[in-house]
This record gives sequence, C-alpha cells and structure tokens, in this order.
Amino acid sequence: MDVSVDGTENFVIGVDFGTLSGRAVVVRVRDGKELGSGVFDYPHGVVTESLPAVAADVVDDGAARLPGDWALQVPNDYRDVLRHAVPAAIADAGIDPAAVVGIATDFTACTMVPVKADGTPLNELAGFASRPHAYVKLWRHHAAQPQADRINALAAERGESWLPRYGGLISSEWEFAKGLQLLEEDPETYAAMDHWVEAADWIVWQLCGNYVRNACTAGYKGIYQDGRYPSEDFLAALNPQFKDFVSTKLEHTIGRLGDAAGYLTAEAAAWTGLPEGIAVAVGNVDAHVTAPAARAVEPGQLVAIMGTSTCHVMNGTELHEVPGMCGVVDGGIVDGLWGYEAGQSGVGDIFGWFTKNGVPPEYHHAAEAAGLGIHEYLTELAASQAIGEHGLIALDWHSGNRSVLVDHELSGLVLGQTLATRPEDTYRALLEATAFGTRTIVDAFRDSGVPVKEFIVAGGLVKNGLLMQIYADVTGLQLSTIGSSQGPALGSAIHAAVAAGRYPDIRAAAAAMGSEPGAVFTPVPENVAAYEELLQEYRTLHDHFGRGANDVMHRLKAIQRRSVRPLVTAGVSA
Repeated sequence: MDVSVDGTENFVIGVDFGTLSGRAVVVRVRDGKELGSGVFDYPHGVVTESLPAVAADVVDDGAARLPGDWALQVPNDYRDVLRHAVPAAIADAGIDPAAVVGIATDFTACTMVPVKADGTPLNELAGFASRPHAYVKLWRHHAAQPQADRINALAAERGESWLPRYGGLISSEWEFAKGLQLLEEDPETYAAMDHWVEAADWIVWQLCGNYVRNACTAGYKGIYQDGRYPSEDFLAALNPQFKDFVSTKLEHTIGRLGDAAGYLTAEAAAWTGLPEGIAVAVGNVDAHVTAPAARAVEPGQLVAIMGTSTCHVMNGTELHEVPGMCGVVDGGIVDGLWGYEAGQSGVGDIFGWFTKNGVPPEYHHAAEAAGLGIHEYLTELAASQAIGEHGLIALDWHSGNRSVLVDHELSGLVLGQTLATRPEDTYRALLEATAFGTRTIVDAFRDSGVPVKEFIVAGGLVKNGLLMQIYADVTGLQLSTIGSSQGPALGSAIHAAVAAGRYPDIRAAAAAMGSEPGAVFTPVPENVAAYEELLQEYRTLHDHFGRGANDVMHRLKAIQRRSVRPLVTAGVSA
C-alpha cells in the first residue's frame, strides 16, 4: 500500500497525555521509526492540596485544603502541551512540518472535564475558579467512592444487565460516580455544566473543533454497552436530579478508534506548527493505544502498561464476564474483537512514595555517591536478596484496588516488619506486592475463560530489570518488553496514520509501524516455586482485608474523613 503522498516521505504525530506531563513523538508512516520527541511538564501538576486560584494565606490557614482523596488538574496545562511539546518534537526530528499528515492523542482515564457547550472548561469562567468541582477530575480522584458504592448496590439489587460487563463493580474513578459526586456536592456547578467530557475527547475537540466521544472511554468508563447507557429510571433512583444525566450532560456522537474526528483548525495549527486541515484521530486511552504499538492486537496477548499505575489490556474472540475487571467492550481496542481491561491504581506511585517518605537521608547520600538514583540504588540492594529473605509481605493498595476488588477505600499494608527491617527490604516487598496484584488479575482472566498466552510490558518501569524478573517469576509467564520507550505516543501515531488514510485499519498499521520487542525475561523455575509460597500469603491477606473479613481499612478511612476540616471554598463541602 502506498503510504506516502506524491511519493514524498510522510510523518504523523502521537501525543501522550500522562499524569504529570505530555509527550509528543514524530513517527515515520512507512515503518514507525521514531524521529523526535518533546516533553512538557504540566505547570500545575496534580492539584491535591489547594486550588491555584485560592490565595496563599487562606491555604496556609488550612481552611481551603482539598480532602485527601481529591486529585484535580488544570485543563489549560493540556493546551500548553500542544503549544510546547509538539513544536519541540518537530524541531528534534528535523522534519518539514508540511510532511505531517495526521495527529492523534491518548489520555489518562477516567479523567473528566466539566465544560460549556463550546468546550470552555468551567474553571476558566468568571466565578468558578474557586470551585474545586469546576476543575478536571483526574483518573486518581477517588473522592466519589460513596457514590460508586451506591451505584454498585443499586445495580446489583436491580440486576442491571451491564454490571457483569464490569466485573460486578463500578469504580469511583469513572464517569458516573464522579458526575454524581459533582451533582450532590456542588449542584450550581453541575447545573452550569453543558457537557461532562473525557479529557481524551476534550483535547481532540481543542484540536479539530469537533466534540466526538471515543468508543474506548464510552465503553470502559461510561457504562455504554450494547448501544445504550444506564436507564433514566436507574439514574433517578440514585438521585432524582440525576435522571437526565445521560441525555443532558453525557450522551454524544461516538467515534470508532482509528477514525478521523475532524481536521486541524487554524488555531490548533498555530499552537502546534502543523499544517491546518490534517487529520485528527478520535481520542483514545494511554493503555489501549499501546497495544498496537507493541504489536499486541491478537487474542491472548496481555499488555501491561506500567507507570504510576498499571493498566492491563487484552483482546479476546468471545465475550466473557470476568469478576473485578474494569470492563469488556466490543471493539474497545481493535475492531472485531472484545477488548478486556484491568488495572492497578498504584504501582510506580507506590515506589515513589516510599523513596520520598520511607528512606533515610544516608541512603540518598550513598546513592548520590555511587552515581545512582535512589530507585536504582535500592534495586541493587534488593536484588542481592534471596526470595523471602526480608520476611515481609505487602498489599499494593496505597491508591486503593482497581482490580479485582474495585475498592478505593482499601489502603496499603506491609506485614512482618521488625527492628531489623531495612529500606531495601520494604522496597523489594513493595515491588513483589505489585507483581502479586498482576498475578491476581492474570488468574482472574484465566479462571473466567480468557486465557493469557503472552505477557508484554510497556511504560516507564520496564527499565527496572529486577522488577521485570520478579513479574516473570510471579506470573510464571515469559515477559517481553516493548522496544519503544514511548509506547502510548507511538500507539497514538499509529492511530493517526489510520485516521489519515495511510493504512486500512489498526492491525495493518500495527504490523508496519509497531515496535520490535525489547528485553525478554524468562521465569526461573526455583523462583517460581519460591514465589508460589509467598503468593499464598498475599492471597490470604488480600481476601481478609479486601473481601469483608476485616473492614478496618474502611473504618480508618471513615475516621480520617471525620477528622479533616471541611473544605470552605465556594460551592463545595467535604
């Protein structure tokens, strides 16, 4: 197939919007070669303490601090990625922007933006900058757990047909729980909102001027199954004012993955330095676009995108209901197959938290003297241990549990600490805990008739060889890493090439443009046997604290909420 125009070399842009930054990559259409990249850190990062608009003296007083489960972002930071990262990537690649034929984006999910009819975020309107609910609710905003609990209880009581498609539980991270929280905690902001939009779709709207909902987030995060959303009757039973949430706030045209949502506007062309009128692909999720980047578009190929959190995606030929999954969606990854999703809410975030808060200064000094980062230093120390030598077992729930328990009221645990426990012991136990969490997900797939044949890892954590070997040993699967360090951005670029008409579908584009495998890790039989013993202890703790035998984690959360000072910022209460 001719993938060029007039015989000239063509390029596409993939832009990956992560938790803390956005990255743009320039990719050659004919073979997927990555030619240049640019990164832009969000100026406001993740807003967890106080709103940018709130005066510092009020924040210092403590009265305007956000509660602990809140995680917000500022939407203009996303526009700034287009203004800075894309031109930087083009300059780095040294290409003529006129040769770029398409652009595609991926985003964290479920990350929601409340907007007016023209796409203006509410926080940018007069009178709304001091209202927390007017800002973006990031994927890891978990303050809607009470609303999620009510959704789950009511759906189970009524036997809603869509509930088993999500493993029997709806997450507090998703569209409906966050929307219901907005309504009940700030009805004025809810009333002012015209659209409740996934950030994945909002950024595409900014690029092409068209609001198109992508099939991926609609299915996985928006409870859209078999052509419909939950009924008005169901929504009214949750809250009478929520009855028309779908029809007035959420429902919109849904675009297929790989299709063009529209074409680059003059304004967006000025931001990016790209030609006006090039194809803009329908939005997508960072994890799901990575599957074609890893050439993992066939059934049984499980892709784990490991970063601050981990998302597991896989295609299957048949529909199965898997307990505790994030969802199964027809065409959720590629057309013609059922796309399955699971995940862990905290992985790299947990390791980062520990190095920041649990490692004494002398370790940081020793790492610096050795010319290593603190993660590399702890990894070297941990790698010298035999399996089980540290005497610890941990639960990887520091950001709650996404799969298979779907409960963000759960919290982290390290068991077995003594006065002899060292930082490298705890660090290794946390690495292992995240591997046990992934093994739990793999087992749930298999037990439900969705076999895992290959295990492929992408994301920033692939560079930790000890972690990769632990995952291979714990899962008992050969683990291969994606050769590209920019998996999501490369996956978006593949979708851009399809949207621009250079390939007929995602499968064909993935075959030509997908990354070659990187490092491969093979399970060591004696390690597999040693970890099976520890896995049984993990499972015991997992079920004891996660399945109702001891609800102490929930009770501690409730005590914590009662102890936090109310948020007095206009329009919301904690």
